[in-house]
Amino acid sequence: MHIRQEVYPFILVSVITGVILALSLRALRCSSLMTSMVTGLAITAVCSAYFLYFFRDPERTPPSNPCAVVSGADGVVASIDHLHEGAFLHTACIRISIFLSLFDVHVNRAPISGQSTFKGYFPGKRYFTFQEKSSQFNQHNTILIEGDHIRCLVYQIVGPVCRRVVYWPAHDRPTPVAAGERIGMMKFGSRMDIYLPASDVIAMVHPGDRVRAGETIIAKRKGISC
Repeated sequence: MHIRQEVYPFILVSVITGVILALSLRALRCSSLMTSMVTGLAITAVCSAYFLYFFRDPERTPPSNPCAVVSGADGVVASIDHLHEGAFLHTACIRISIFLSLFDVHVNRAPISGQSTFKGYFPGKRYFTFQEKSSQFNQHNTILIEGDHIRCLVYQIVGPVCRRVVYWPAHDRPTPVAAGERIGMMKFGSRMDIYLPASDVIAMVHPGDRVRAGETIIAKRKGISC
């Protein structure tokens, strides 16, 4: 199992927290030297184990169907909405919202192949990502992916815990990506909104379905060739 290198600062914080706790317990004479050391080691071990688990980055195999739109995140489909997207796609869209818990893989992947363009970062508020208004108001990155026959708008949205969102490709120019390719990460409880033109696709998932980034087909492109 591959672990993202972003875990290192969090492991360091875990170690420092354990040391401070052990020293504090000893200084306050709340426990013996041995008990203080064991407590500090236990806290370090538990926190480090969780961070290693959170920053895991498993390999994924995208489907071979060229008409498939794959999930950009692990988690549960929170909602599927029909609305007009007027900022980038300028058309009626299907929005598939995926909620990530603190135990899901948080590495994000491209739903389709095409030219991926970073459209901006919004600092946002601190609503929990299971709340509908988090889609509009929380901290998020906006990414537009334009394929040969389909376009896709991706919002990486983070909640009140840690509130860190990362897009790895270049921010200053379009970058080619393949469906299922890693494109970024959201940290500690998040939501991904995927907008697809309603005239181009058929949704293949329903609210409550569990999906895996880069593998689960969430929509398929319409057309005779598909």
